[in-house]
Amino acid sequence: MKYFSKQNIKELNHLFKINLIDSCSGFKSANLIGTQDNLGKTNVAIFSSVIHMGSEPPVFGVLFRPTSVPRNTYEKIKQTGFYTINHIYEAIIEDAHHTSAKYSKEQSEFDVTTLEKEFKNKFNAPFVKYCPIQIGLKYLEEYYIKVNDTILVVGEIQALYIDDKLLLDDGFIDLSTGKVVAINGLDGYVKTNLIDRLNYQRTKAITPFN
Repeated sequence: MKYFSKQNIKELNHLFKINLIDSCSGFKSANLIGTQDNLGKTNVAIFSSVIHMGSEPPVFGVLFRPTSVPRNTYEKIKQTGFYTINHIYEAIIEDAHHTSAKYSKEQSEFDVTTLEKEFKNKFNAPFVKYCPIQIGLKYLEEYYIKVNDTILVVGEIQALYIDDKLLLDDGFIDLSTGKVVAINGLDGYVKTNLIDRLNYQRTKAITPFN
């Protein structure tokens, strides 16, 4: 196996290091976050840092990179307190990836891609039309992470829309049926296939040796 010490990693070429560390954590969720500011200007951007934090209450975290440069999504969330998380599926990969380009806050990514926004039930942020899972969240709190100047935003689910064919009787969502993709590193997109579902595990009785 290829070995990298802490010092090796520190001395790596910058781009190589980013690709290496971004990939070694494993597959990440691929989501589009939709926002709208107080003037009604919309924004949609790709994120691979959505974290499930709990089911009661139903809360997710999103990690934002340093705000030393403009972060349009973060700024709009702080303005209105609402945002959406939309699962990326195979057919929209290229347009979803393009939302990572650094457009100004006056320019909506909905206008430079074929992604379509839709508003549902007066929720104050745009969903991405046709995404098989659409989640509307309300900002709750945030945590500053000192080691790398990032911010963890925590939001609570206010609305959840799921394509009928993905939702099973026990509440399980079969993401592979919706052709939901995952992200490998910074720019690698992978298909997902459900291999199996396993039962809840309990400890085994251990017979002591004589």
